Amino acid sequence: MNPATTLIPKSIDPKGLLIGWGIILLWSTSLIYLLQVKLSWSNPLTYLGILIQMHLYTGLFITAHDAMHGIVSSNKKWNKFTGLIAALLFSYNFYWKLFPKHHEHHRYVATDKDPDYHPSGNFFLWYFSFIKQYVTIWQILLMAATFNILKLFIPTENLIVFWMTPAILSTLQLFFFGTYLPHMGESDNKHHSNSQSKNHLWAFISCYFFGYHYEHHDSPGTPWWRLWRVKEKQTA
Repeated sequence: MNPATTLIPKSIDPKGLLIGWGIILLWSTSLIYLLQVKLSWSNPLTYLGILIQMHLYTGLFITAHDAMHGIVSSNKKWNKFTGLIAALLFSYNFYWKLFPKHHEHHRYVATDKDPDYHPSGNFFLWYFSFIKQYVTIWQILLMAATFNILKLFIPTENLIVFWMTPAILSTLQLFFFGTYLPHMGESDNKHHSNSQSKNHLWAFISCYFFGYHYEHHDSPGTPWWRLWRVKEKQTA
């Protein structure tokens, strides 16, 4: 059995789908609104909008990630469909490409076979290695085509500020809190993973509880929205 899979408890239904599609709808609604507002760099709401959209982009990836573990829904078709849509909305990521790489990460964590790991420990080298693993020429072409079509109807500045910039920032958020901090340095535990101190509010804001990374590797069948419970048990 793949070490990154587990039996899926029925109790994730229907919460998993409601939460996953809630993130998708919040991202879509927020983006539609922000693409229409008059952009002003003197308005603090502009910066808040960027941060909110960044966080929701990260939520899209986390939803796709949970689908890769089969924990969005016990219905396999709905689980995969939700993951596929969430991944596509995250700058045209392809679910079928992400799936094997993520399970390689769980199987070979912090080794030379781990696609998410870089032995140098250098933030920038590791980040660019991480990006190279997941960004394809097709994504770039699709993003460029979409941008050129949308700018016929939407101000270019809004597209750059509220559609493109949050997507880039969310890759940094995902990498820093979900890969770099959990796997940098030496870890002598069985999952070769570090975990942030218990602070559920910060854990959610920073990366949907994925700072509790040892807990995720120890219980990959737990959806992101229940990882705080695993943390509670680990620290009890």
